[in-house]
Amino acid sequence: MPKVTVLPHETLCPEGLVFEAATGENLARALLAHGVKIEHACEFSCACATCHVIIREGFDSLEEPDDNELDHLDTAWGASVLSRLSCQTKVGEGDITVEIPKYSRNHAREE
Repeated sequence: MPKVTVLPHETLCPEGLVFEAATGENLARALLAHGVKIEHACEFSCACATCHVIIREGFDSLEEPDDNELDHLDTAWGASVLSRLSCQTKVGEGDITVEIPKYSRNHAREE
């Protein structure tokens, strides 16, 4: 199974994390299942950009984003060519390294 490495994030994953995920598994759901409380204001429906992540390694192992995802990525804080919405990203065949940006569009985060 592919390895997912999550880089340290000040509040969501201070120590960083490494776990295995099944090929085809939804990245946001995998992060949540492993204790990383990634924001997902639209409940995985690709209607916001709060689950924005940057794929620092392994980007090419992922499927291409569709036009709807790309439109929402245009509104994400700190988006780059390596950005994806984790709710729309399926783990590919290869290992990936994920960075969760410091900020998101969600101004009122529920705990």
